[in-house]
Amino acid sequence: MKKTFFKTLSKINKKVLPSYTKRQLDLAKATKVQKAIIGWKTWVTKNSL
Repeated sequence: MKKTFFKTLSKINKKVLPSYTKRQLDLAKATKVQKAIIGWKTWVTKNSL
């Protein structure tokens, strides 16, 4: 149940949230909001695996 929830959430994140990897964002220059999005996506991905 938990794994299915996070896999679904991961698919939603991929479609809704921006991909900073493709934009080659420098983490040193990222804003707090961008860092929060990166952290959120990392946490969801970690739990979906």
